[in-house]
Amino acid sequence: MSASVTQAPVRPDWLATHDEPVIDPGQLIIDTHHHLYERTGIRYLFHDYLEDVATGHDVRASIYVQARAMLRSDGPVDAQPVGEVEFANGVAAMSASGLYGPSRLCAGIVGFADLMVGDAVQPVLEKEIAAAGGLTVHGGRYCGVRQTLCWDEDKSLLNPAYPTTADMIDSAQFRSGFAQLSKLGLNFEAWAFFPQLSDIARLARAYPETPIVLNHCGGGIRIREYEARKDVFDNWRLGIIELAQYDNVQVKLSGLGMHFWGFGLEANSCAPDSELLARTWRPWVDHCLEQFGTDRCMWGSNFPVDKGSYGFKIGLNAFKRLMAGASSDESDAVFWRTARDFYRLHSSDFGNPKPH
Repeated sequence: MSASVTQAPVRPDWLATHDEPVIDPGQLIIDTHHHLYERTGIRYLFHDYLEDVATGHDVRASIYVQARAMLRSDGPVDAQPVGEVEFANGVAAMSASGLYGPSRLCAGIVGFADLMVGDAVQPVLEKEIAAAGGLTVHGGRYCGVRQTLCWDEDKSLLNPAYPTTADMIDSAQFRSGFAQLSKLGLNFEAWAFFPQLSDIARLARAYPETPIVLNHCGGGIRIREYEARKDVFDNWRLGIIELAQYDNVQVKLSGLGMHFWGFGLEANSCAPDSELLARTWRPWVDHCLEQFGTDRCMWGSNFPVDKGSYGFKIGLNAFKRLMAGASSDESDAVFWRTARDFYRLHSSDFGNPKPH
């Protein structure tokens, strides 16, 4: 796989330089954040993810999160993202057949729709809900929307496929589109950088009826000009404290393998073990857990993006190490129960979801 500012290249030979037994193989897991796509130089599809999942952890279900995969190549531009939902729903149908094991992959689908079009986004959202067989709460698979909010003065940190502006979150157009989510029973996935956490807090305060999950531990950046700054952790920490005040916000413990974090593990001669990962991540993960509590935290792999930095089995072992001092109830919350309830998954493996 090719490299980017987000993702180090995936090197199977490098990943193979370390292996270890699965920690606590009986712990049930929902992977709340992964992608599937095929692009120039990058292919990570159902069987690739299935191979990672089948490394020993008890992953019972997963949430597919949009990544501009399989967009429709014809028809109205605003309907192109419906193709990604159709694709993910097809993968979910394959998994639900039972032919590929007990895991129910893509049991929940998070799509993309451009909220910057305001009220006009509603018909697109309705098409995506239909393409996934309805909402998860009604037995379908659609559960939410992600629109990248990441913005920084350093344009090299941004993905040009997702145009953003400094004031996008507060704009009337975006707010009008965002207001459609609760009307349709949808969650919002907030992917932003840590200097924008106050912006997300304003959004959460303005729309308390809309469930929001903060992606990737709040988007820390420790590269480029941020590498030399001494206030990154403290500013990120304060942003997490502010955002945790809002009951409609949860956080994904995910994305720590992205290049933004500047941990540099991909530069080592050997792939990291789970002890090294746990030591490296502990200050960030512990702060999220302290502020949000286990009932508002959920684990996600962010594969294949994080796969450039560590293997699936190893990364999940690291999180189990980070939860080693927790009760079984707290571990269940982080590893599956918070996700089941937030995404309103219907599965006999996890019991009945709680209504919002």
